[in-house]
Parts: sequence; C-alpha cells; structure tokens
Amino acid sequence: MIFVGKRPNHLGVRDGQLTPCPNTPNCVCSQSSDTVHKIEPLTYTSTPEQAFANLKRLIESLPRTKIITESEDYLHIEFTLPIVRFVDDVEFYLERNANVIHVRSASRVGMSDLGVNRRRIETIRTKYSSG
Repeated sequence: MIFVGKRPNHLGVRDGQLTPCPNTPNCVCSQSSDTVHKIEPLTYTSTPEQAFANLKRLIESLPRTKIITESEDYLHIEFTLPIVRFVDDVEFYLERNANVIHVRSASRVGMSDLGVNRRRIETIRTKYSSG
C-alpha cells in the first residue's frame, strides 16, 4: 500500500472553515472561491441533526469508507479507491445557521485525480438529496 500516504494532521474546522485546498487540482471544497476547487455544499431542509445523521448513514453505506473523526458537526472519512488503493480524505462540516453541509474531498498523493473527488461528492449529493 505505497499509495496510501500519511493521514494528514492539518484537517478539521478552524474558525468555521475547512482546510483550504492545495494548489493541485486533486481537491474540491465548498468553501473555495476558485473554479478549479469550488464545489457546492450539500443543502437540507430537515433539522441539522437529522441532516447530519442522514449523511452519516449514507457514508456508512458506501464501500471502502472508514470514519476517522466524528463530532456533532464534523466528519472526516477515508475513502479507499479500488484496485490502486489510493486513499482520499473527505470532510463534512455542518453549518447549522446556513442549512448547509460544507464538504472537502482531497487526494493524499499525486497531482491529478482525474476528477475522482468531484465525482464522488456529486454522487454523494445525488444519493443524499434523493434519500
């Protein structure tokens, strides 16, 4: 598993912000302002608690996921890609007063992810909004 990379120690929420994406194109974040990294947050109409519980259930139903950190308004999940075994770090931050769940998805290694992180979040968004 040479492509796993070390688990980052700089992730999490600080002052209401997820860690900014690096300059590489293998990261998306709903709190980014540049077009390379920007992705829309998840939205909800239920209570914040129900929305986050629904998201957690969805994440747990996906293959090759491992919850690393969990709190009432934050999730850090490792997604392991099949075959090549690359590990991506995905974070969700519940911003209660805005009715959104911010998201950041980033590859641990390499420069390009061939759109994997963006597709992952859009797949989660589709399943989340239909679930």
